[in-house]
Order: sequence, then structure tokens, then C-alpha cells
Amino acid sequence: MDRREIAALLTYIGRLDPRTTRTDEGDAREQLAQWHHLLADVPMATPHGWDALAVARHHYRTSPYQILPADVGRPWESYRRERLARHSDPTPLADPDDQAAYTAELVDTRRAVAAGAAQPARALAITSANEEMDPALKARLKAIGSCIPPAAREALAPYRPARAAREAAVAQGMPDALSVRCEWCLAQPGESCRRRRIGPDGVARGTAICATHPSRLDLAAAQQAQLAVQTQQPVPA
Repeated sequence: MDRREIAALLTYIGRLDPRTTRTDEGDAREQLAQWHHLLADVPMATPHGWDALAVARHHYRTSPYQILPADVGRPWESYRRERLARHSDPTPLADPDDQAAYTAELVDTRRAVAAGAAQPARALAITSANEEMDPALKARLKAIGSCIPPAAREALAPYRPARAAREAAVAQGMPDALSVRCEWCLAQPGESCRRRRIGPDGVARGTAICATHPSRLDLAAAQQAQLAVQTQQPVPA
């Protein structure tokens, strides 16, 4: 705030609390200089939620004490911290190889957010299944059948042989054992079966991944057969 804005703020505060009004010209000049020195970097108002007059009004609604410059400066610092905490740096438009321009754009964006001149940029989150998928992405997923392209899946196969064998079996029409809960080791759908390690006292000491239990394969096959029967049944009129 410049000196004129500080004078307007003090005039407004004087209407709320006559105790702060200085009748002597020298005292009024000293008060104006003090407030300007302490609040020169605090704006009167910003386009996004900050208003020094509202801060003064809130102070007198919640406190019986005279307002001080710190009662305006402290909320301003909290306002800045809160906005920066919600800000996620967007990718600058500057060339990443130009480090000076790239850094300067990041700094300018943060300063604008902290000063209330721009809204914080939110980090993009993974969309949930309930949200509508982009039509172009939906068409591509339908074309390739998975979010992992076939070429990448083939390149990863040597590094995850168990998953590759499972995917090959499913592609041949065999049941997917991991699609059901294992009744033997209680592994949830999508989790591999586990073997319990039993100590000499008969208490389980831990678990380790093992081959899929036969009962789980049987359960998956039964579920697959049941779904096949249901899809073949005629729909009642």
C-alpha cells in the first residue's frame, strides 16, 4: 500500500474505533509513516480474496483491542503461505534449455500467485472411473485393448514371466485365476497366491509368493463357465 492507501485504511479504522484517531497533526503524520513503513508491501486488495478493510473489520468483530500493523501484516503472510501451499508449478512455456528464462517464468508465476494476482495452479490428478473418459483416449484403448501398447508388453515379457504366462493363457481362452479370491490362502482378486511359513510352535511367521493354488484355478474356471452360460441364456421378453 502506498501512503494514500494507508491513509484511507487508517480513516476506515478510525470510523470503527475512534481510539485510533490522532487529532494532533504531528501524531497523525507519525502514525501514517509507521503504518506505511510496516505495510508497504501489503496490497489494499487483490482480485482473489484479499481485502485489508475486511481484515480490519474482522479484527474488531473478534477482538476488543486496538488494531496494530501486525494485525494486518500477519493475515497477509498467512494468505500468501496458504496460496503457495495450494500451488503446483505448471510447466513453463520457456525453452527448458534456457535455464534463466525457465527459472524466471517459474519465479514470476509463484510471485503472482503469492501476491493474489493469479490463482494457484492445481496438480492434475488421475481421473476416477466415474468420470467421463476423453473420447479419443477411449477409442485408442478400445483399439489396442490396454493402456500398455502391445509392443511395450512384449518387451516387458522377459522381465515378468509369470504375468506374461497369465496373459497368454487368458488370450487362449483359459480362466484367469487371479480374477477370483483364493479360498486357500485368502489372496484377494489381483493378488498372487501366498504360502504361509509356519514356525515350530505352529504359529505363522510370514508369507511368500507361490504358484497359484489349484483350488483357485478351479474356482476361476467355474466362474468363467457360469458367465458363459448366463450370456447364452435368452433374454426374456
